[in-house]
Formats: sequence, structure tokens, C-alpha cells
Amino acid sequence: MNTTQTLEQMRELKLTGMLHSYQSQLELSINHQLEGHELIAHLLQAEKLSRSNGRLISLLHAAKLRYPVIPESIECSAPRNLSKTQWSLLLEGTFIKQGENVLITGSTGCGKSTIACSLGYRACLLGIKTRYFNMNRLIEAVAMAKTEGSYLKFINSLEKIPLIILDDFGLQSLTKNMKLAILQIMEDRYAKKSLIVASQLPVEKWHEYLDEPSLADAIMDRMTATSHRIELKGESRRKKKQAE
Repeated sequence: MNTTQTLEQMRELKLTGMLHSYQSQLELSINHQLEGHELIAHLLQAEKLSRSNGRLISLLHAAKLRYPVIPESIECSAPRNLSKTQWSLLLEGTFIKQGENVLITGSTGCGKSTIACSLGYRACLLGIKTRYFNMNRLIEAVAMAKTEGSYLKFINSLEKIPLIILDDFGLQSLTKNMKLAILQIMEDRYAKKSLIVASQLPVEKWHEYLDEPSLADAIMDRMTATSHRIELKGESRRKKKQAE
């Protein structure tokens, strides 16, 4: 079998990493081309890397993160009330494997969404399926699913996602149907799947925000039972950037 046939078979088998790596090898002079076991190892490593990169791109596309923020860009400091130790522990992703939640609170512009999305980005790097919603989008999705008669299908699809991010929690009033939907999401995920919630309201105000004691009790019990807290401090980072 000649090199042209080999390349064609790689293309047919969708071995993209191997294909490009082998093409690169063929462009080298004979003296610099790898042979035997070294060539095989090189091609396999190239294919593995290609598939890993493809998987990451697919996960990030499905996650629909508001900000594609890499974890290394997050500032950890005492003024922000975010330590390097706390951040490093969260980046390990153990909280996702254990079905624990992360509750992020702080004033407008202090970086809640950025941190939530950065944790989502890290989850994708770890090969974990993730989905981002701000509350407006989730409310719209629930309403549309009910209108189309696909509500149960939508709720069941969320249950399969290991990590869901809910951003801007507490900015708008919720109907009873929406509160029931949130309760169902909490119930499906409790101690099995993880949730990251970002809110301007401190956690202590969430019960009052939900405004129906029995539903609020049930939601808060499931949301806070096994959770990590990030209470961000400091001035608006948007205003700081504008001033700079």
C-alpha cells in the first residue's frame, strides 16, 4: 500500500489527527521522517490529541457559556474574598463528581458570571458536559416547553447534564409554575448532579425572594444542603475597566 492509499484510508476512517500528522511527516526529508514504532507512537499521540481537542470544542459549543473564561485568568485575592486554595479545590472538579453545588453571590459587576463560566470552562476541559442559562433564558425555555407540550422532555434532558449554571438568579419575579420547575430541577439533581448559581442577592435573601414558604423551604433545602459558597467582595470590575 502506497502513502496515497494510506492517507485516503485515514481520511475514510476519520482519523484526522493521524492524517495531518502523517502528511507532516511525508513533507519532511527522508532523513528526518520517523520510522517503525516511533512513527506509530507519534501518529497515535496526534490522533489522541486531535480527539481531545474536538471533544473540548464540542463541549464548549453545547455549554453556551456567556464568557469563555479560562480558570487561570481569575484573580484570587483577599479583597475579592476568593482565596487561591478555595479556587484550586473547585478547579479539581470534585464537587461535580460528588453532586455538590456552588453558590456565588456579590454586588453588580464584581465578577460572579465570569467565575461561574470559568468553572464551566474547567468542567469542559475535564470532559464534563455543562450547560449555562441565565434566568431569563431558562424561564423562556420552560415556558416554550410547556406551550409545545415538551416540558417533561426538557426537564429530563436537564437531569442528564452533570453541571448546570444558573446566572442572574433573583433579578426577576418568578411565577408559581417557574418555582415548581426549579424545585423539580433541584429534586432531580440533589446529591447526584451539580449546579452553579450566581446571584446579586445574598443566599440569606433567597428564601424571601422565592416568596412561597413551602416551595422556598423545599428549594433552599436542596440547593444549600451540600454547597460551596463564594461571597465576592469589592467594587464593580466593569466600572474599574471603564475608568482604566
